[in-house]
Amino acid sequence: MSQQTILIIEDEKLIADWLKTYFEKADYAVQMAYDGRKGLKMARELAPDLIILDLGLPSIDGISICDQLRDESDVPIIMLTAKGSNNDRIKGLEHGADDYIVKPFDPKEVLARTKAVLRRVQGKVQKSIVCGNLTLDERNQTVSLNGSHLPLSQAQFALLATFMRNANQVLSRDQLINLAFNNSYDGFDRSIDAHIKRLRKLIHTDDFQPIQTVYGSGYRFEAPA
Repeated sequence: MSQQTILIIEDEKLIADWLKTYFEKADYAVQMAYDGRKGLKMARELAPDLIILDLGLPSIDGISICDQLRDESDVPIIMLTAKGSNNDRIKGLEHGADDYIVKPFDPKEVLARTKAVLRRVQGKVQKSIVCGNLTLDERNQTVSLNGSHLPLSQAQFALLATFMRNANQVLSRDQLINLAFNNSYDGFDRSIDAHIKRLRKLIHTDDFQPIQTVYGSGYRFEAPA
């Protein structure tokens, strides 16, 4: 298996170097950028396997980078933030991050979460699921709506695949976590709502929204008749 590449975009050089040491000891190739503009350029040029992205960066902040990358690719993104409130964490997830870690942190935790996200990427069954005008290809990890590619994060892809496999069934948050992530999801259950909110924006058409809220129970993906 070829060596996987991690791009660390972090303006605190001590933290970036610290993470680099741990990732290299775990046999990852590591590239680093210390500001947002350089990090975005490297993300586009390198096509890394995963990005560690700080929220507060000079030149371009982490949220803006996340937005731009999600318009172009589904590269897994783990966001680092010094802010501890749920709102800040949900904001990162709403903008396409796959996971978040609050500073200060143990680099072993970053490594463990990186491995968990990459396992979700690599463990997909090789098949396509079609529901109306939506096509999800688990082999290539792509989703298209009316033939146009949709840029989804890995967590959003896993959730959509779960919805499409269980069309017309009501799924609670706990069921979604179990089915989509095999209980390896490290976020809190309400962060699932943030991913679903973004999914809804991406997959709705003018007259149809497949993901419906079932109040008090969870969500249901309505497949076209």
